[in-house]
Amino acid sequence: MRKALFLSVALACFAVSLQSQQLRGDYIESRSTDVYVAQCFANGEVGLTGNYALMAWHVEQGEWNGVKLDGLTVAAAVRARATLGDPYGDPYPAQAVLMVDNAANAAQRQALVALAQHEGGRLLENVVRVDYVPVLLDVPADLHEGGAVLRAGHLATIVTRPLNHHDHICGNETNYYPPLNNVDHAMSAVALTDEFQGEGLDSHWTSHGRRSAYIGRFSEGTAAMAAPADSQAMHPVGE
Repeated sequence: MRKALFLSVALACFAVSLQSQQLRGDYIESRSTDVYVAQCFANGEVGLTGNYALMAWHVEQGEWNGVKLDGLTVAAAVRARATLGDPYGDPYPAQAVLMVDNAANAAQRQALVALAQHEGGRLLENVVRVDYVPVLLDVPADLHEGGAVLRAGHLATIVTRPLNHHDHICGNETNYYPPLNNVDHAMSAVALTDEFQGEGLDSHWTSHGRRSAYIGRFSEGTAAMAAPADSQAMHPVGE
């Protein structure tokens, strides 16, 4: 009887905890190397490029740590020690700058930082700076359309378009590097613009026309499992 009561209370507490972490939304990333690329091209760039990344999460609906985050967005710029996704390189410790939606109140800002660090894992362990700026992430309802926009004040920008036949340079391209985060669904895309001009990383970058982006969906607190990026073979991310 006592065991059954204890189990019932424990399950109820777990259900409340899970409910407090339920959310869903949109995701984008772009890196300083092609992610949709043939292995021969990737091997030629590994160790030379790919150690910078921009990521962002827009909460469509839900809460984190008991704080509602509907409509808010958080972005991160990362400088790693090695090509992100190279199974033979060690990108850690990485440095990160967070760009938090300035429409959020104090509690929401803390929750957005916690959410980003949860989603980004080891890449966002070492946050060297947090900026509060207007952050907009617009991802199409149909990911196959490919056109998405991230703007974090004057600090960071990603603009994407869908892949087309002109992006198949040798015909052996795959999603060689998978997304940096667990996502429910992701689609590789061309980054027409990938730019970071903020402070904190001792680095700024701007690139155009690289097959370096993913757009997708993410969720927490549900039974949904992360799905691989659309229709292409995957290459495991190195830890």
